Amino acid sequence: MVSDRRVGYLQELEHELDTRGLVARVVRTRSGPAFLRVVNPAAASLAEDVTCAPAPESRDHYFWWSWGELMHRVDDPGGAALKLAHVLQPLQRLQGRDAPSGCDTLPSRDAHPGRDPHPGRDARPGRDTLPSRDARPGRDAFPARDALRRRAGRS
Repeated sequence: MVSDRRVGYLQELEHELDTRGLVARVVRTRSGPAFLRVVNPAAASLAEDVTCAPAPESRDHYFWWSWGELMHRVDDPGGAALKLAHVLQPLQRLQGRDAPSGCDTLPSRDAHPGRDPHPGRDARPGRDTLPSRDARPGRDAFPARDALRRRAGRS
């Protein structure tokens, strides 16, 4: 039967993922195709559901990502397991000299020395573009408006 063959492919992938330290289980539902639930035990929020089906206009079966994109052919479960292990690994936070060249890193707090840590304010001392904290709302924050009110006799 076709679904048994697909489950067999998913079980082969399950075995490959188990050897790589990922938790994988074939899930069979009553109303849909079987799929493989893969979870990284080091970061449980990193998970993926893999299905197995033929490619359009082909009889060859492939593993598919949960979003419907073709992942890998079924005759190489090791290659598919390698892709899943890569996608499900946690983000490595490297900074400065520890980061290999060409590696995307998260910026450190000191990544841009001399850059104002408070956007929206002028970097020159005493030149805040935001009203001061001790300004009374409706009065000191808008001195021109307050001057017009005083002229009109409404203070």
